Amino acid sequence: MANKFLEDLKNKILIGDGAMGTMLYSHGVDRCFEELNISKPDDVQRVHEAYISAGANLIQTNTYGANDIKLSRYGLEDDIRQINKQAVAIAKKAAANSAYVFGTIGGVRSFKKSAHSNDEIKRNFREQLFILLNEDVDGILLETYYDLEEMKAVLQIARKETTKPIIANVSLHEAGVLQDGTSLRDGFLTLEDLGANVVGLNCRLGPYHMIQSLEEVPIPTESYLSVFPNSSLPAMNEGRLVYESDESYFRESALKFREQGVRLIGGCCGTTPNHIKAMSEAVADLAPITDKQVRVPNNVITVSSDHSDDLPPLQDIVKQKRSVIVELDPPKKLGMTKFLDGAQALHDAGIDALTLADNSLASPRVSNLAAGILAKEKTGSRALIHITCRDRNLIGLQSHLMGLHSLGMSDVLAITGDPSKIGDFPGATSVYDVSSFDLISLIKQFNEGVSYSGKPLGDKTNFSVAAAFNPNVRHLDKAVVRLEKKIAHGADYFISQPLYSNQQIIDVYEETRNLKAPIYIGIMPLTSSRNAEFIHNEIPGIKLSDSIRETMAAAGTDKEQARLEGLAIAKDLIDTAFDLFNGIYLITPFLQYDLTVELTNYIHEKEKQRAERKITHV
Repeated sequence: MANKFLEDLKNKILIGDGAMGTMLYSHGVDRCFEELNISKPDDVQRVHEAYISAGANLIQTNTYGANDIKLSRYGLEDDIRQINKQAVAIAKKAAANSAYVFGTIGGVRSFKKSAHSNDEIKRNFREQLFILLNEDVDGILLETYYDLEEMKAVLQIARKETTKPIIANVSLHEAGVLQDGTSLRDGFLTLEDLGANVVGLNCRLGPYHMIQSLEEVPIPTESYLSVFPNSSLPAMNEGRLVYESDESYFRESALKFREQGVRLIGGCCGTTPNHIKAMSEAVADLAPITDKQVRVPNNVITVSSDHSDDLPPLQDIVKQKRSVIVELDPPKKLGMTKFLDGAQALHDAGIDALTLADNSLASPRVSNLAAGILAKEKTGSRALIHITCRDRNLIGLQSHLMGLHSLGMSDVLAITGDPSKIGDFPGATSVYDVSSFDLISLIKQFNEGVSYSGKPLGDKTNFSVAAAFNPNVRHLDKAVVRLEKKIAHGADYFISQPLYSNQQIIDVYEETRNLKAPIYIGIMPLTSSRNAEFIHNEIPGIKLSDSIRETMAAAGTDKEQARLEGLAIAKDLIDTAFDLFNGIYLITPFLQYDLTVELTNYIHEKEKQRAERKITHV
């Protein structure tokens, strides 16, 4: 059967099946569909049979999510073998040698690319692949792969393990382009080179956008084209997704797919046996198209400098000279006078950038973007905007980045963000659509002029991306591994949490000295004994030495003495960091910018003295 499948594709258009989940859902099933291979095999078999009766020449096993990663969500990871074996048996029984049975393996990654490593995906894939191959399916169908890197990894494994036909279907957010910005044409060529016998599209898009995408794709020379469109864009009806599209539209679409050189036509979400029947009847007895006119894509990306201040990136500044950046949180209440006074004082003290937290400790403040714009316009300060994954979904993050670029704000810090349960509104939802790793990658993809969906932005951004570094951990070497991972995702430099130990600063230097990205070491002056005890006892990972706590406690309620002691401790830490790191990150406590102004002046004075000593020695 396997060899006959490819022979058939040479001479005619084959019809695939439609949605399995849609059909089962319409019958009142709303749980793990793959588990039904065990608990309700007759229901699954009836769906297969309905598609075959409608004209399907190929059916897929009900195994899209029958892998360790996805089944573990339901506590079914120990049933992987049984679920997959039973799926093949059900499909073969339904086909009765009248249709090809392909073992389906779905993609794992969506937009959370860092959620699963390549190694994890490969292990996950191999287990399911071997089970399906051992059950002697006619071929393997890889579907709904948004991430080209994931598709390439699993396709190479599959091609190495079997000579049976492999269908590789990718999914698009935007017509004609993959999630990483690769054109569909180039993506198909890559999959063809890796051994896919059929390359195509499934899910997410309906017929209109799939036809539009295929207009830019030539007919392959070493493989065949496939399409499995959704029935339409989904609508929400009483909490459930509903797809609407009549069969006559799919009949017309099948003819248009044929005109694009497609040899295998099926359906995905929302499609039913009626859709499959309409397409089957439309192309019955029609020969495949072997030549077509290819439309030239018009995805031009321009490079604009209209919004750039032509300032060198902070990572370049810190490599060349001593660099000081200062965090000054936007206020919690309306009124920007004190904040702007602080921004002006710090700018006048000669800092390189003013860093602005994004609702730190999950407590609402004046928008850091608004504060950054005001500081830039009224004081001339360079603003480094923090962006958390907590408060915005992927749509909001992309919109925010587009806004930052449009306003000429190119310095950003990508961080996860404190969970909302620790803040002023513990019942608020934390979004976390992406991790900090994903956010860094997203920003760097913007620098290539490509949105997260793969769609051209029409312009290339010029973001300089900082990442957070938490050295206040038990195993510093593991924290450094995270830094290396962030560098791999595109981080240009790091900003550390505050340190309160000279030895810890030295240890950080020794562990990070070989990193390619520079580090700004965090220093935050203490303001009182109460402040010191809070940091020591309630901030995870940070512990103050007994001597520091005793020093602050000795100041008692004398605010001026506490101020002097806090500055003295911070200066001592700066003395150690000064000789080891070019970057110093000063954190302003409670908008007391006079403290960070004094520390900035202290750093500049040390730099001046060092320069004078060099001149004297010469």
